[in-house]
Amino acid sequence: MVIFTMLVFSLLIKLGFWQIERAFEKEQRQERIQALSQRDALTLAQVQALDGLKDGINDLPIKLTGTFDADRVFLLDNQPDKGRLGYRVYQIIESNGEAILINLGWVQGSIDRSVLPKIIPVTGQHTITGHVREVEVGIQLQAQNLTDATWPLRVQQIELDKFSTLIDKKLLPFVVYLDTKEIIGYKKNWQPIVMPPEKHRGYAFQWFSLAFAWISLMIWAAIKMNKHE
Repeated sequence: MVIFTMLVFSLLIKLGFWQIERAFEKEQRQERIQALSQRDALTLAQVQALDGLKDGINDLPIKLTGTFDADRVFLLDNQPDKGRLGYRVYQIIESNGEAILINLGWVQGSIDRSVLPKIIPVTGQHTITGHVREVEVGIQLQAQNLTDATWPLRVQQIELDKFSTLIDKKLLPFVVYLDTKEIIGYKKNWQPIVMPPEKHRGYAFQWFSLAFAWISLMIWAAIKMNKHE
């Protein structure tokens, strides 16, 4: 019983410290985003040259000129906006011989899941500004099957390797999110940090409180048992 009590207590404490660590990471990223916002946008070549450095390329401002592929549109599913479900729209732009996936913004979906939103693809050459985002692939209950694709293509995850195979062209290992001031695209409602540091600290407090309550309960139970003996 003592071992079980300490295992649960240790787990709760560990979860609390994990949330504190996440809060610290979010604060660092906020500071980085603020610092990068004061910089001039980088060229595609400059961003590629910085890939692999300690701080990485996440959140770097970028400006590039290229031609959009109007034949292939990706719709990232299950993207909420103020209680409404919708999609994030992605297209490929080709610039200096490179293919880059561009997040064009959010569109509302239909209640009927078989009906996809009507998308007017971006066409022609454009000069765009945005921010680089490295893709974080979440947990998948089932692998995406992208064979026999029809366009626009609804996807559950942004998987650049699979997309590259599908279009028979290697995509660069990041996505560019358009700046909110860009005219092209759709509703630009993304947030670089979804959960702020304060919320992580709130969760940490909850875990530490649960740990204190648990150990207090077990001590009380042990005292009560000893009295009955």
